[in-house]
Amino acid sequence: MAKLYLLFLVACLFIVAYIPRLFPMLYFTHRKVPSWFSDWMKYVPVALFAALAFKDVFITHEHLDIAWNIKIAAMILVAGVAYKTRSMALSVLTGLASVFLLSML
Repeated sequence: MAKLYLLFLVACLFIVAYIPRLFPMLYFTHRKVPSWFSDWMKYVPVALFAALAFKDVFITHEHLDIAWNIKIAAMILVAGVAYKTRSMALSVLTGLASVFLLSML
């Protein structure tokens, strides 16, 4: 009985997670997406990443932390590396190494 319940639960979760992805695919299969919408959608991943990064870098323990925050220095370094190289892997490695080295100070 418990296995059947878990199988039913997983199936329901699959449906709930799949439906929001299915509807846009079905809707836009035979329709042309307006160019303004495509241009606007290019900024969504960057905006989401910036929101997540801002929260992680500047907000600690439910308050804004700017003074002596090593993550700000690491963020500036990573932004420079990302702008210069356009490499995701090198940017991530730079971020990890810079946070590690700055936390050792």
